[in-house]
Amino acid sequence: MLSVETLRPLVRAAWGADTCYPNASQEWGPGNPARAQCGMTALVVQDLLGGDLILGEVHVDGVKNGNHYWNRLPDGTEVDLTADQFLPGEVVVNGQVVHRPPDAPRRFREQYELLRDRVLAALETAPSRRT
Repeated sequence: MLSVETLRPLVRAAWGADTCYPNASQEWGPGNPARAQCGMTALVVQDLLGGDLILGEVHVDGVKNGNHYWNRLPDGTEVDLTADQFLPGEVVVNGQVVHRPPDAPRRFREQYELLRDRVLAALETAPSRRT
């Protein structure tokens, strides 16, 4: 069975400026590789590990500044592979389970598919896919 521990480094290695939200690509960089990768990452994690998508709000000084996605695995464990993207003062609040439409994602599909393809290719060549 595929584990989060096996998946985490493969996802991190697959991130790039071409897999983040295009409107936030100027915020992405090697110094903060998780920045603007949450939606695509959460969908790929759900594809591979199942569970629920969780959507929260990013607040700065009490004001909503954006959204953030992460996962709740079938065993109830919450996993956020992009949690380290947040800058000082950014706080995620109000996480709620959201249902993935069958044709999701409608927006940023190119970034999602690129990230998914990279992760799947890395899984194929990983020395130990099961831990």
